[in-house]
Amino acid sequence: MFTSSVAQPLAVHVAVAVIRYQDHYLLGYRHQHQHQGGRYEFVGGKIEADERAVAALCREVEEETGICIHTCHKLKLGRLHHDYGDKCVCLHVYEVCLSSAQYAKHQYQDQGLEGQTLTWVGKEALLAGHYPLPAANATILAWLRLPRVVGISYPLSAFNEADRPNQAWLEYHLQLPQYSALYTRPKANALTEHAIIDSLLTQRPDLYVMAPYTASAHLGQVHHINQRTLLSWYDAPDSFSFATPLPLFISCHDRASIEAANCLAQQRLAADLSPVVGIFLSPVHATATHPDAAPLGWEAFSELADIADVPVVALGGIRPDMAQVAAQYGAYAVAGIRAFMPSMTT
Repeated sequence: MFTSSVAQPLAVHVAVAVIRYQDHYLLGYRHQHQHQGGRYEFVGGKIEADERAVAALCREVEEETGICIHTCHKLKLGRLHHDYGDKCVCLHVYEVCLSSAQYAKHQYQDQGLEGQTLTWVGKEALLAGHYPLPAANATILAWLRLPRVVGISYPLSAFNEADRPNQAWLEYHLQLPQYSALYTRPKANALTEHAIIDSLLTQRPDLYVMAPYTASAHLGQVHHINQRTLLSWYDAPDSFSFATPLPLFISCHDRASIEAANCLAQQRLAADLSPVVGIFLSPVHATATHPDAAPLGWEAFSELADIADVPVVALGGIRPDMAQVAAQYGAYAVAGIRAFMPSMTT
């Protein structure tokens, strides 16, 4: 079994607030004399002894900016360790969504209460790297690239009655709206899978595609690992090499797989490899696709999401209009098949 050597007992624990209003994010600017000075940063600060992360988050944001976030929804994105060489940190990262009234009050505030520069930046500029952040924040930016709604492809077997199932699968998924996010799982042999995913991306380069981790590096923005493969790695890590340069996304169904995913996420950060950017946690509710799988329900989902070190996506009996409810239970995004994909009728 995998034994982590990544734990940082002397790490400084820091609460980080990714404060946003719609697609605008609040950044501070670190003074040159500070650690990692001369860079922008998300608002936050050190978690004191015996202080909960959320309490520290609220305190630090108010001390630094004057913004009271006690009543704001605070969604845990994840936790990550980073070793700067001269300092180890463990970041407890939360997304904080301001109300329109709060944004109107603070959108022109260009200086924090500690004299630091404050600025609101657009998401596109933030993700493009126009505002240099400390190295530990690279993973946070990778998390923020995740779509909030993810469709899951039908398997190739769903098109077996067509004269040319491969072409039918491709033509169906070409119908997706522009800039959709799609987890592709044709469930065919590797050669067939890669060929039809490649054809899909060639014709629809606007799609955000999660492809199987065995796929070529150019296929998709993220590579996906199922729970069985994850647990096999966890039991014998030297037998697996996730050599993909792309970020990883993992399917989990229980506490053991969440803990294994956390270990893989920490290992990749320590090795300076592409990060684990998310977890499909399922099934939240009963589904026709997996009728024998016991549903978690929202309470158990929330408990598992709380121990995950990366953003969690709710899957299983979910509809797009459940996004707000899912967020209340710790989900960063929602995903599904039937309610998320075009009608199968012709």
